[in-house]
Amino acid sequence: MKIAVLNSGSSSLKFKIFDMDTKELISSKNVEHIGELNSAFQTHHEAIKSLGIDFSLLDGIAHRVVHGGDTFSKATLIDEKVINAIKTIIPLAPLHNPANLEGILVCQKKAPNTPQIAVFDTAFHSSIPKEAFLYALPLEMYEKHKIRRYGFHGSSHAYVSKKAAEILEKDLNKLNLITLHLGNGASACAIEKGKSIDTSMGFTPLEGLVMGSRCGDIDPAIVIYMQRELGMSADEVDALLNKKSGLLGICGNNDVRSLLDSADEKAKLALEMMIRRIKKYVGGYMALLGRVDAIVFTGGIGEHSTYVRERVLESALFKDIKSLVIETDEELEIAMECIEALENK
Repeated sequence: MKIAVLNSGSSSLKFKIFDMDTKELISSKNVEHIGELNSAFQTHHEAIKSLGIDFSLLDGIAHRVVHGGDTFSKATLIDEKVINAIKTIIPLAPLHNPANLEGILVCQKKAPNTPQIAVFDTAFHSSIPKEAFLYALPLEMYEKHKIRRYGFHGSSHAYVSKKAAEILEKDLNKLNLITLHLGNGASACAIEKGKSIDTSMGFTPLEGLVMGSRCGDIDPAIVIYMQRELGMSADEVDALLNKKSGLLGICGNNDVRSLLDSADEKAKLALEMMIRRIKKYVGGYMALLGRVDAIVFTGGIGEHSTYVRERVLESALFKDIKSLVIETDEELEIAMECIEALENK
């Protein structure tokens, strides 16, 4: 059975085909700079056409959709009702969901008889209990405006938790894990008996850990101060928090590899801030879970930086807990969820 995985970003397209009988990667293609000045491709339709794939020969097409709101808790066969529901969620992910949706619509035209599945980045976290996903705001902010913790990197946390169960030779439904997806974007997840019960990213991917260019947790009154006292617009604050903060904001560089080689005091400070925040989340999740079978590191930093892993685990609290380094494969996880959805349709 051949399954294609399509990840349509705001200006990029990632495409893979898997033989799901062997879980072997058959083909992989990336297109960058879609819609940008002097780009060869001004639309996702042009980019998808350039792949030269006969989509009708596939058994299914899985689309990564960043935000499923609280509407979607699992991979879902796409029909008009699902498309309309994704459209209503666009305000929660205005940069990502429109591009994800465009990929779906283009593929429907190219292969109208090939089943298409939406796999939502937020779905893995749909098991988070209400006391964890609600913010302590007036309840109507959730009931009327859907302001709540959603969590992201769901496919990555799901994939590495399954691989951890294989490595530990234990039933995932009996495992308590803390998974750390550490890259330019970073998130932590508390997994109890195989299900997400808390995660560091929230209403948007901005909350939580110190990231490459995102600030993570801050006092929300800082936003009010920047607007009221510094005269910054909402767009300027948004750009500062998402694109000019984190490691980049502290030392002007968000490449952890070069920060580790740097003697600059600001680089050292940025690393210490990042590591300290990760430790706080790991410690907090230990308190929530009570028993932790393993701490799992994944993502570019989590997989490749021995220094960061060792610094995170240096606390005596963590010394008796197993640590695992697992290379994530979000596209394969998406393909596996696609198969499950097709079997259940």
